[in-house]
Amino acid sequence: MQTPRYEYSKRRLSEKITYLQNLALPYGYTLRYAVKANPFPQIITMMHEAGVHFDASSSYEACELIAQGIPPEHISLSSQQSAHTLQELVRSGVLYVATSLHQLDQYVALVEKPLEVAVRINPEFGQGHNKRTNTGGVNSSFGIWHEYIPEVLQKTAEAGIRIHRLHMHIGSGADPRVWEKVIDQALATVLQFPDVEILDIGGGFKVHRYGDEKEADMELIAKMCNLKLIEFLKTTGRKIHLEIEPGTYFIAHAGVLVAHIDDIVATGKEGYTFLRLNTGMNDFLRSTLYGAQHRIAVINNSIAIKKYVVVGHNCESGDILTPVLGNPEEIEVRELAEAHIGDEVRIYDCGAYCASMRARGYNSFPDALEVMVD
Repeated sequence: MQTPRYEYSKRRLSEKITYLQNLALPYGYTLRYAVKANPFPQIITMMHEAGVHFDASSSYEACELIAQGIPPEHISLSSQQSAHTLQELVRSGVLYVATSLHQLDQYVALVEKPLEVAVRINPEFGQGHNKRTNTGGVNSSFGIWHEYIPEVLQKTAEAGIRIHRLHMHIGSGADPRVWEKVIDQALATVLQFPDVEILDIGGGFKVHRYGDEKEADMELIAKMCNLKLIEFLKTTGRKIHLEIEPGTYFIAHAGVLVAHIDDIVATGKEGYTFLRLNTGMNDFLRSTLYGAQHRIAVINNSIAIKKYVVVGHNCESGDILTPVLGNPEEIEVRELAEAHIGDEVRIYDCGAYCASMRARGYNSFPDALEVMVD
């Protein structure tokens, strides 16, 4: 089969869907798939057939989901950019989340709309392995800054609209203490919205891809949320339905990027030996953008191990697939099986934010093929 190609495992995705669906929450639980992680149609179909709902990060994503047969009422739209078809989407039944005061004004101004709406609030803090994955706090444009909550309540009260759902997403991580802080902050914010019945804490549940990275323990996080929600009921009399929006946690481990070594070049005794693949940032941007690390393997029968730097085929010095963790400016040497031109190379845990977040068309290279495998 041609390379480069993304392979997505039905089995691994199905296992993850079942695992996440079985998390127990006390007062209702909605599991949404963050479509931006990977909108491959067969993935969307598997999610829908399993009963998973969806989170769309743009009105275009929402429209594509509807075109694929997803019921609009199963779609939550939380977009940085104003929706280009807001009236049509709301009329169809898509659940709208206002992420700014301007977006809230746009919703209020609609001729046809439910008298319920959701808002996304930016709390006082954010979390991520670097600033580029942090979606909360003063450095982030995501959501309505928490100090403007009185203005939000005034706008909706004057329009006769009830805020029944609160969205708060602060970034990514695996540390249970971070998620305890998230749920505490979110419930403290819920107190300011007397009509909120549903709390969406977003996604950002980290997976282990390489080295000593930690993976989020979803059962532990769910158990902690249970305790917090039960205590909230005791102190306020309010039962809060929880929503989560995994993208990475659903699909990351189910995807592999398969490539071949197009060339091997070296820069002398004091330099490096580079494996130049027939793929790169036009298919796989995470390493260049974030300094993200993925497990990489040369597939051959060699028992010898050599040190290599793995790079892409784009005419760009930043097209490096083995950066230092969190630092795309620096390169890391990997110990891999002794390689030859033409050998297959596999980059693992590429199901999420790889095919969907690439520098598509750079150097006019064609897109990597995407296939579903058993």
